[in-house]
Amino acid sequence: MTSFAPDSIVLNRKLPLWYQVSQSLRASILGRSPRDPLRLPTEEQLAGHYGVSVLTMRQALKELEDEGLISRHRRRGTFIDPDARRGAPVRLLGSVDAIVAQQSGMKAELLDHGSVPVPPGLADSFPGLSEVATYHRLRCDEQTGEPTNHARNYVRPELAARIDPDDLARRPMTKVLRDVVGIGISRITDTVEARLADPETARLLQVPLLSPILHYTGITYDTAGQVLDVAVIHYRGDRFSFTVTLDAT
Repeated sequence: MTSFAPDSIVLNRKLPLWYQVSQSLRASILGRSPRDPLRLPTEEQLAGHYGVSVLTMRQALKELEDEGLISRHRRRGTFIDPDARRGAPVRLLGSVDAIVAQQSGMKAELLDHGSVPVPPGLADSFPGLSEVATYHRLRCDEQTGEPTNHARNYVRPELAARIDPDDLARRPMTKVLRDVVGIGISRITDTVEARLADPETARLLQVPLLSPILHYTGITYDTAGQVLDVAVIHYRGDRFSFTVTLDAT
């Protein structure tokens, strides 16, 4: 019987190998053609394909089995669930309107809000300020209830009195500042980094401690070039994609 052929991956030895293998195989499964076979190669064959030990491969397969993407049967082999699908990924596109549209409507729980000292790493964004307003939210998939990211927004204190926390249950901060508070926005600068889940992120996103996550920082500027908001978001690595379009002209 023909077996499914997963994609290859270049492993980063500084990150958990089982997690990298499970996510690579997961992407191969979810991106497969309907004509591809459902039977996976054996543990030994997969371990050789990825260049890892059988124990590492077994741990990666268990992760996918727990997720319901595969089923394992003694003497018969391992099979892909034909109904396995991936939820809609978060995409960062090329305009403020696109980013606002992408995150509008996502279910969010406001975990806490208040005033905090300006974090040392954000001092350059808020010169002359000793405190900023902060809002901490957890976003979940509407259909499954699965957590997808948690976000902290750091906002200029004079704007906090004009922000209704209830508005943040359905609207991203950018939309609240622009459409509710009425602030003109000129641009957003995005930075995306790969990191390992700290204890708080692992707990909130329901992922293993030190598993790879994507750390996003978005800095929102008004029309005068002043920073209004800094968003720091931790995404589950399996629920995020980053799309960049480069024109040839």
